[in-house]
Amino acid sequence: MVGVAGIPLDENSSFLRGPALAPAKIREAFHSDSANYFTESGRDMKNDGGWEDAGDLHIDGEAPMDKISSQVATLLVKYKKLLCLGGDHSISFPIIRGFNSRHKDLTILHLDAHADLYHDFEGNPYSHASPFARIMEAGLAKRLIQIGIRTLSTHQREQAKKFGVEIIEMRYWRDDHKFSFDGPVYISLDMDAIDPAFAPGVSHHEPGGFTVRQVLHILQTIRGHIVGADLVEFNPSRDPSGVTAMLAAKLYKEMVDLLIRTA
Repeated sequence: MVGVAGIPLDENSSFLRGPALAPAKIREAFHSDSANYFTESGRDMKNDGGWEDAGDLHIDGEAPMDKISSQVATLLVKYKKLLCLGGDHSISFPIIRGFNSRHKDLTILHLDAHADLYHDFEGNPYSHASPFARIMEAGLAKRLIQIGIRTLSTHQREQAKKFGVEIIEMRYWRDDHKFSFDGPVYISLDMDAIDPAFAPGVSHHEPGGFTVRQVLHILQTIRGHIVGADLVEFNPSRDPSGVTAMLAAKLYKEMVDLLIRTA
């Protein structure tokens, strides 16, 4: 059984708030009468018994990061796999820390415009620009592969070298690239990996990104034991037309489908 949990947190966003509104908006778009519940593979998400929405995590008050890790670990007792809907990208660190209770040798495939490897962006070690620094320094992943990256600063290049991060910068992307992994795999998908022409409802518009079809192709062709994923950084406050919400809902369906169908 695959579980889905919302994590409405954006207090670690560095530029704009708003991603905390995303889980509710993604669910609203998912249930919109303007589309149906089928994935591109033909799975009927409305009637498929292989997954369920577990609602939002309870993260009000102090120590939200610890609460996320604890509740993720608890959900992984009930569910074999878990998709988390952010929220900003800071949630990936506590999610992965929660996954460590079950999976010690994770490979992470990270799709993003940004490497999110800053040691402590603007003095905040839990910034949405820093989760993968926290993950790697804590030894929570054996491999980190980043794709779609197109904003590497000198500091982040140094961090990538320090932690042995494998980066395929967007300028070097090839559409015939296929991913096949051994061991447990976690996918972290930041909506700004996609070009803002297709996904304007994000806080950081970074031109030159993936098309929607390229991202769908990656999700539909990846091979491995996919155990979890997150979908983050959708900002409804920058999406008045609702086009990014519908894209997020489609990615939600495709990511649940991926978790169900992979061993």
